[in-house]
Amino acid sequence: MAAGPPGSGSRPLLLLLPLLLLCLRGRGQGFGQTRFICTSVPLDGDMCAASAPGTGSAEELKSTVLQLRETVLQQKETIMNQKETIRELTAKLGRCESQSVLEALPGEAKGGGAGRKGGFSKNTMGDLSRAPAAETLSQLGQTLQSLKTRLENLEQFSRMNSSSQTNNLKDILQNKIDDLEKQVLSRVNSLEEGKFNPKNESEERGKIESTLTSLHQRISDLEKGQKDNRPPDRFQLTFPLRTNYMYAKVKKSLPEMYAFSVCMWMKSNASPGMGTPFSYAVPGQANELVLIEWGNNPMEILINDKVAKLPFVINDGKWHHICVTWTTRDGVWEAYQDGTQTGSGENLAPYHPIKPQGVLVLGQEQDTLGGGFDATQAFVGELAHFNVWDRKLSPGEVYSLATCSTRALAGNVIAWAEANIDIYGGATKWTFEACRQLN
Repeated sequence: MAAGPPGSGSRPLLLLLPLLLLCLRGRGQGFGQTRFICTSVPLDGDMCAASAPGTGSAEELKSTVLQLRETVLQQKETIMNQKETIRELTAKLGRCESQSVLEALPGEAKGGGAGRKGGFSKNTMGDLSRAPAAETLSQLGQTLQSLKTRLENLEQFSRMNSSSQTNNLKDILQNKIDDLEKQVLSRVNSLEEGKFNPKNESEERGKIESTLTSLHQRISDLEKGQKDNRPPDRFQLTFPLRTNYMYAKVKKSLPEMYAFSVCMWMKSNASPGMGTPFSYAVPGQANELVLIEWGNNPMEILINDKVAKLPFVINDGKWHHICVTWTTRDGVWEAYQDGTQTGSGENLAPYHPIKPQGVLVLGQEQDTLGGGFDATQAFVGELAHFNVWDRKLSPGEVYSLATCSTRALAGNVIAWAEANIDIYGGATKWTFEACRQLN
């Protein structure tokens, strides 16, 4: 007999059992020994007039017992299923609550030292993005719009310089952009219909990002025809979005250095924090040399995971020239903004030489050698004239760089040139002339 809902046949049977037992107990009071027998009685029958012991058949009693046992077992199974369902719902609710807390938390201050990244869940290339899927789609949409703008510029150029090869390539690129827009629209529709499968998100994102990189390279090749007469250092890199896949990589590594100077032009108004203009990682140490402004913290320079806070005020949407110099002797450092020294200190990784054979990345902070990017630490803005020397520049040399003097020197370790930079994920190159294009 199946266990029914409240009001079914098994419920009255169980309720009548105590009364039946009392009735039978009353009948047996005149005997030396008494027994209690369970007997099924119709709902409209007289319980006390039911068959006395010995009058009912053993088969009927056995059948009643089996029915009661089956009912109890089924009710027990139902209760166990309900408990399992409650546990699953509780676990899902806990995960939703924890995700909501993570998304609601503001950018916390990033601690210094070796433990600065240990407490955060990284948004790396191999992980699902911590940002909602809708935000990722928005970022891809903005990247596509940026590429379309560049293509429109090329169309205008091609009208002035007609070439069948250029037009054919333009058509191919336009078709690729249209295909990418369809993919993004498909993902939006899947989200709206609730059919989006997060298990496939990483694979789909990888395909789209790979196509974006290929598309960007084709557009860059096409644009190159306009830049053949441009000096190799008159360009800037633009990182319009805070992502974990848009970056540039310097083709050369750094040598072992006991002193250095790093100088660049940059422009950003990203908030909170402009992110990581550059990071240099070596095997076993992801923070060998890093410049970062993370969250609401001031900009910091990291050397072998040791930190110094820099007195820069540059997050105003205007072009600024910055330099940081350092020597391993006593860990002495100096910071320059727009040609003027704004701060200095010592004991920053003293007697630790910068190690060679690493990876130098622009626009992202590395948690592993050449990867492990976190979108929350990505640089958003424009960067140009990134140069590295293996010595401390003098105040006069820094001033010459900031004022675009003809006496300004290019880096003897890393010199700013298009041939030295590879770009990925939709970062773009534009013409830039320092001191003529400021603000």
